[in-house]
Amino acid sequence: MDLTQGTPKEKNDRSKKMMLWFGIGSLIMSFAGLTSAFIVSSKREDWLNDFQLPDAFFISLVVIVLSSITIMLAKQALLRNDQKKVTIWLLMTLFLGFGFVYNQFLGFGQIINQGYNFTGPTSNVTMSFIYIIAMLHIGHVIAGLIALIVVIYNHFKQKYNANNMLGFELAANFWHFVDILWLALFLFLYFFRYIN
Repeated sequence: MDLTQGTPKEKNDRSKKMMLWFGIGSLIMSFAGLTSAFIVSSKREDWLNDFQLPDAFFISLVVIVLSSITIMLAKQALLRNDQKKVTIWLLMTLFLGFGFVYNQFLGFGQIINQGYNFTGPTSNVTMSFIYIIAMLHIGHVIAGLIALIVVIYNHFKQKYNANNMLGFELAANFWHFVDILWLALFLFLYFFRYIN
């Protein structure tokens, strides 16, 4: 496909989608660097090989997977121009997104209750890595929540329909990315202790 062909709107839409994918690629590289550092650091003498992920992280995994489903349902409703269902599914996605962040912070509390703080004499390099990875991901989820709020605002202004949904698609693609990213990070952290 020749990217220089098409109307100005089509070219603009393609360029915005490409910018999103380049951004996602750079985020993948940053998390690949973090997980690589996690693997290298696991050779340290003070590394915890029997660390437990907090129960709230399991709950947050379920919540974020559900949020991917709800935003897919919102997109399907938009393709049918069913504005009422779009509203319901978008608000549900937003609610689940905030639920994810809430459960992540509950998870940090559970880590502290295990006796590990982020820094200081009760910190541990293993749990500090888990804090950093989870906090960095929360930052991207918050960016996704801001994008969702913008989409909801534009939806209420009736900006989107089956023929005009670029902003909606960009936000949905980013949301799916942060969902898949947490799934990958969670599985990495969960199974790493068994293969290390």
